Amino acid sequence: MDHKTAVAMSGGVDSSAAALLLQRAGHTLAGVTLKLLDNALAGMEGESACCALDDVEDARAVARKLGFPHYVFNFTRPFQAEVIEPFAQAYESGRTPNPCVDCNRRLKFGALLQRADELGWDKVATGHYARLDFDAGSGRWLLKKAAHLEKDQSYVLALLTQTQLSRSLFPLGGLSKAEVRAIAQEAGLVNARKGDSQDICFVPDGDYGAFLRRHTGRDYPPGPFLYEDGTLLGWHKGIVDYTVGQRRGLGVSSGLGRLYVKAVVPEDNTVVLSLNDALFARTLTAGELNLIACPRLDGPVRLRAKIRYRMAEQPCVVEQTGEDTIRLTFDSPQRAVTPGQTVVLYDGDVVVGGAVIDRPSAE
Repeated sequence: MDHKTAVAMSGGVDSSAAALLLQRAGHTLAGVTLKLLDNALAGMEGESACCALDDVEDARAVARKLGFPHYVFNFTRPFQAEVIEPFAQAYESGRTPNPCVDCNRRLKFGALLQRADELGWDKVATGHYARLDFDAGSGRWLLKKAAHLEKDQSYVLALLTQTQLSRSLFPLGGLSKAEVRAIAQEAGLVNARKGDSQDICFVPDGDYGAFLRRHTGRDYPPGPFLYEDGTLLGWHKGIVDYTVGQRRGLGVSSGLGRLYVKAVVPEDNTVVLSLNDALFARTLTAGELNLIACPRLDGPVRLRAKIRYRMAEQPCVVEQTGEDTIRLTFDSPQRAVTPGQTVVLYDGDVVVGGAVIDRPSAE
């Protein structure tokens, strides 16, 4: 079937190869690059910055070579409102969000799909490494892991809705990175050898605290480092500089051993430290539940779960406790269960759904 498809083109090899494969499959294409951030205002310069001019030119060059139109959509306002502001508010409240998850559900498969409707495009495609299947028995779209697990990106897509998935295409789900580069190189695409982008595009140097100070214009005052029993150990630089499990940059010495961040408590501007053993928890609660493979979890269900992008999924039991809440218990304790991060549930290759972690428990 001939679909009118908008391909989200970052300027990288993955989205360019996705466009090439769709064109070969008979899709009528339009390339779209999303301008998400004003780099000058954000203090970001150079090739590693989000939405750099070189990336736009690379995307445009690929579209020109393949013979389809290319557009740049200015999404800086929705990106500020739907990704940056929730990111800043989460850090200020002691949580550690995953902005890539929010960007996918609210921008790439949210605002872009709305624009696609306005322009008469049927589908939106990206260069994510994941797979989609339609299950006729349940009438639901199933999100699945990529065939090559080392590049699997299903985690960052786990909060997409059925409506969003029904309008999405992931042409690279069955390919390895090496195969994608070979396809792009054989076709003579200008970015065939281009390096991979940063995980969090708007903080390319990884200094979240500096970005938040620059973005909000606020200063975050120093406060006490407390041991978990309440003992004062020193003074932190500001709560936005710390996240659960962190060890580097604490600047605290004690006779207790190596210390790690156990909790960030904005109510009294404290950062709680502990030994590594105290970072482990078996149980967590989570909200903003988005189920993909089923409309509801009936009773306790045995699944596997990831509590951060780059980790191996772990066996667990999950129970739905409300309309959009779950309680999850791992078979074995997991390190640094972090409020604000996304927990993604798997049944084999199938993504059952995802939710946002509220809090861990020692139970």
